[in-house]
Amino acid sequence: MGTTTRAAVLAQSGGNAKPYAENAPLRFAELDLDAPGQGEVRVACGRCTPCLSGEGYLCETGAAANGRGELIGGGFRLHDCGSDVHHHLGVSCFATHVVVDQRSTVKVDRDIPAEVAAVFGCAVLTGVGAAINSAAIRAGETVVVFGLGGVGLAALMGAVASGAATVIGVDLAPNKIALADDLGAIGTTPDQLEAVMAEHLGGKADVVIETVGNAKVLASAYTAARRGGRVVTVGLPSPEQRLDLQAVSLVAEGKSLIGSYMGSSIPARDIPRYVAMWKAGRLPVDRLISSTHKLDDLNEMLDAMDRGEAIRQIIRF
Repeated sequence: MGTTTRAAVLAQSGGNAKPYAENAPLRFAELDLDAPGQGEVRVACGRCTPCLSGEGYLCETGAAANGRGELIGGGFRLHDCGSDVHHHLGVSCFATHVVVDQRSTVKVDRDIPAEVAAVFGCAVLTGVGAAINSAAIRAGETVVVFGLGGVGLAALMGAVASGAATVIGVDLAPNKIALADDLGAIGTTPDQLEAVMAEHLGGKADVVIETVGNAKVLASAYTAARRGGRVVTVGLPSPEQRLDLQAVSLVAEGKSLIGSYMGSSIPARDIPRYVAMWKAGRLPVDRLISSTHKLDDLNEMLDAMDRGEAIRQIIRF
């Protein structure tokens, strides 16, 4: 038997005027929610080439379903006055109740506070995964992280936990720079980065991780890597942006430019690993939580994120 759920609904993606608190691009509505269907996982998922190759984060079935706004098993579970409502990335968790495909969930221990468990699903999975899986940071290496939002700070934590000799975090926000210092890194601004790298690295870094989602920042990240260095990008620039690099440098300098989607993570494998690292005190992910709110505060929360004030905001139902 289905039920109803109070959910945030986005009618238009892009082109929404700011401030969001005033213009409210997200409206709140009572939606009809289908009951979970029997065998929500009966698909071809897990059998496409990426999944069979251990790259489930590139699952073709999942990507196609996300593009259609459906669950992995197909179709919609949300309805507004009889009209289907799309599922954002198969989750749509800005709601009091949700139905998701079983393969979109990972079971965690009951003793983990819900607020902490929430950040493992995105910020930690992507950021820590970028450091551990995509960059494969080795003990003693030097690392620079561009952008200290939730993903960037998680990448910074992952670098520290991997035994990096020196980690430098780059951002414009003083509060995020200070938090990077507290987490065992060296926080700095973009205009001071060159001097900080000269002082602490003697030049350039072994690994550079870009989390901003801006092509110009990615170009700066590429420049900050040493000869033979690895550049990992997890940011999502707008499709119109293009990356301008000296093509010959990829060969002449032996650099690697690595795209990292979801931190190259397999959630069922990596979330329990990252939770264990948190329990052992190696990943203080609770430091990512900057505030807690009600669902009705969502538009105001987006404004705070746009201003760079927030790291990870939690909705408490």
